[in-house]
Amino acid sequence: MSQPLYLAVGSLNREAPYFQGARGEGLTIFAFDEDRLEWTRLANTSTIDNPTFLSVDAASGVVYANSEVFGWHEGTVSAFRFSPATKALTYLNKQPTLGSIAAHNMVSRDRRFVLVANYAMGGEGQDQSVALFPIRQDGCLAPASASVRLDGPLGPVADRQERPHAHMVSEVPEGGAVLVADLGLDQLVEYTLSIDGTLVQSASVALPAGAGPRHIAQHANGRFVYVSNELDSTVSFVLRGAGNMSLVQTLSTIRPGVESHGADIHLSPEGRFLYCSNRGEDSIACFMVDQATGQLTLQDIIPSGGRTPRNFALTPSGRHVLVANQNGDAIVIFRRNKETGALVDSGKRIEIGTPVCVRPFSL
Repeated sequence: MSQPLYLAVGSLNREAPYFQGARGEGLTIFAFDEDRLEWTRLANTSTIDNPTFLSVDAASGVVYANSEVFGWHEGTVSAFRFSPATKALTYLNKQPTLGSIAAHNMVSRDRRFVLVANYAMGGEGQDQSVALFPIRQDGCLAPASASVRLDGPLGPVADRQERPHAHMVSEVPEGGAVLVADLGLDQLVEYTLSIDGTLVQSASVALPAGAGPRHIAQHANGRFVYVSNELDSTVSFVLRGAGNMSLVQTLSTIRPGVESHGADIHLSPEGRFLYCSNRGEDSIACFMVDQATGQLTLQDIIPSGGRTPRNFALTPSGRHVLVANQNGDAIVIFRRNKETGALVDSGKRIEIGTPVCVRPFSL
């Protein structure tokens, strides 16, 4: 019998000038029956502000949630433990992220650290791009043990690339290093992650000027890296080697003449298909991945089923794609054909105000 599947959902509950409303409820956990496409709301807490990105340590049931609040000099990352037995979320603790507009976080594969990417506005305070937090045995976060600030030549889009803007941090499949996408610098940067929790830059690659790198998807082979570019709605394929990275290909993720912004990106579990979401066109682009070369071929672009698909996720089985349409106030469920990669709207919607992150997990 397969393990029960849960969904951790973050939704906006605090206004910001760059959001179009905040009708959400904070952090919510659903039980999700993938066979019947049914769900049950199990737990919720509104004691966290704007949990715009979540990671889950499935071994401990701890959800790590960023708070992205406009006007704060530092964001926060909070730890909550979810118990299926009691159907409750229990607050553990939180830490300041050493930078403003905490945009993304991840749990390291060895479960020893949470890393946070700070998008950052202005330049006050500690103003760090990436901060690393040790995880204590009880799931709580210790204060940051290391941090780095990205720097370099800025991109040409003056109103969006006025400074470095780290948008995502992603551990490489073999471990021991992380990749950071920086929207302000038009760069993908690699840092080695040592056993004692230090970060040292080991490689970088420039992406097209004005692209605005946002999110990263990595093939299991560790060589193929794909970047969703926010500012020009493109996807870039980067070939990663030992201590070096090279840009191979950049393709549009939208139809010609459409005003849009790239958002999230994910590979299918077997690595044969890549999906990118677009806010404005409100679509999901599907690409086929050449398993020998890594190069992409556009298969289709379909409606996301709502407005502003900021985030989406594939279920671990690869059978479904869950699209968090921020301004559509719903998570739209798509059936996925594993052979062709095609997505079909199931007609099912998990209604929730301003959803901005959905993370499937099993315990």
